[in-house]
Amino acid sequence: MKTVLYPGSFDPFTNGHLDLVTRAGQLFDRVIVAVAVNSAKNPLFTMEERCELIKESCAHLEHVEVVSFQGLLVDALDRFQADAVLRGLRAFSDFEYELQMALLNRNLKAQCETIFMMPTLKNSFVASSLVKEVARLHGDFEQYVPEPVAKAVKAKLNP
Repeated sequence: MKTVLYPGSFDPFTNGHLDLVTRAGQLFDRVIVAVAVNSAKNPLFTMEERCELIKESCAHLEHVEVVSFQGLLVDALDRFQADAVLRGLRAFSDFEYELQMALLNRNLKAQCETIFMMPTLKNSFVASSLVKEVARLHGDFEQYVPEPVAKAVKAKLNP
């Protein structure tokens, strides 16, 4: 059984994320969406809220598990018995950062393989930070996120 670990802060989980999770299921038996703590970010949702929103958004996908983790990604690979890391690339600027991370992870753990996937064209520009900005400014952000996420963002920003 081949397993891929898809790490990220997922704040919020977007249609681009969902697209990668769905397509990764065609390549792997198990896709573990690993919600990470990122001290450099100020999240809109708590870790628990993000995990729950991803579970709701992926409920129709049998191959998906959602977990949270802190610490090094290479340690999470061992902990969750994953064979590879999945990362999405929207633009060349993403590649530069992701390549550095992949090489660092491989240096920390020689068996750490990173799989890069491109989003579909309609999701190629969608980023969580942009979704939050559009939502805060009362723009139409709902087209970029799964329905459970759209409801949660509205509730969080417009109590």
